[in-house]
Amino acid sequence: MPAQTYRGKPCVCQHRLELCDQRCVADMMATTFYMACLKLTGRRCLVVGAGAVGLEKIEGLLACDASVHVIAKEVDAPVQELADAGDIELTVRPYRRGDLEGHFLAIAATSDTDVNVAVFEEAESRAMLCNVVDVPPLCSFILPAIVRSGPIAIAISGSATRMNRETVMIEIAKKRSESLVHSGLGAPTRWWPEKRRPTIRGARGDSNGRSPHRRRPRTSRSRRS
Repeated sequence: MPAQTYRGKPCVCQHRLELCDQRCVADMMATTFYMACLKLTGRRCLVVGAGAVGLEKIEGLLACDASVHVIAKEVDAPVQELADAGDIELTVRPYRRGDLEGHFLAIAATSDTDVNVAVFEEAESRAMLCNVVDVPPLCSFILPAIVRSGPIAIAISGSATRMNRETVMIEIAKKRSESLVHSGLGAPTRWWPEKRRPTIRGARGDSNGRSPHRRRPRTSRSRRS
């Protein structure tokens, strides 16, 4: 969500103002982000929230072979399917302080400001990576737009505030990157592993009865925070 849309509306960040005065946007505009790629293979990652937005984040983590734990008091059917297939660990109850114990990072994908702030504050107290979707001031890391093709991944990011001009420039860069990788740069080469993960939901087949699928993140309309 563009940062300017919060102006004059109820505050959704840690400042807990009655109405947003955009002070957090000024902080984000002054922030220089350190760009990095995280190796999440086998690492336990927490997603709080199991709606459509939570599902998108879950799928992104699964695509990177993370061990995903989801906590939510209400669960959309696609997330329940992943749990039933054994692809994620699902805890059906509200988030409680202490739930971040034993996790590498946390993503809050809820529409409840109190829950989002609580997850962020616990993560900060643990010096732990945290992303609250669509609330950049409650993020110690942001998620860029991603273009993937074969072994190539291009990340495109800005200040996380998504001001109008910045959003337009990122979309232009993303389209040009997609054109570049799909024109041949991202085609499979001799060093690209021949064994690939199935991408169809509900596939079955390993010796433990778990679904082997790991869906790759979509390459269009990616959320960034």
